[in-house]
Amino acid sequence: MTSSYRDGGIVVYCRIMIAVNESPGEPGKAPHIVTWDEKYSTGIGLIDEQHKELIKVINELYQACLGGDETIGIAFKETMTRMVDYVRFHFGAEQKILEQLKYPLYMEHKKEHDEMVKNILLAAKDFNEGKQFVPNHFVRTLRDWVLSHIALSDTKYAIYIAGLKKKGILSADYLSAG
Repeated sequence: MTSSYRDGGIVVYCRIMIAVNESPGEPGKAPHIVTWDEKYSTGIGLIDEQHKELIKVINELYQACLGGDETIGIAFKETMTRMVDYVRFHFGAEQKILEQLKYPLYMEHKKEHDEMVKNILLAAKDFNEGKQFVPNHFVRTLRDWVLSHIALSDTKYAIYIAGLKKKGILSADYLSAG
């Protein structure tokens, strides 16, 4: 299915394809492009809760692509703003923790975050200026980046934090959610 809408004189296409990582969601609910799975868990409650929220917003962006022509532009723009705000919040919280714990790969991790924020802001700017932009492609790229970042980079610091807990440097409940 392909949906299009006009934004600033530019026609934007949103091609919807259900792929392996996508699910139709629960009956009566909107489809998801990604579903949280414990395999994404870092074992750090606070961070895992924030990652679940990131996935929720990614799914909201995806669902915005499924709306009608006018809905896509409005819903996608509003959800994109929420994504920018939440990514900044999450990356800031994560970086503060890593800096406090003197994580040896902190600068590398921060650089990855900075690059992703730059890419999201550029995509939001292009979208807002009506430049050629495919929201559905952006959502898939965002999903893939977030999941690979969790699996590779966040897992590294989770191992570091687990080591600090094992050595008794951090309490067992440090960074637990709630």
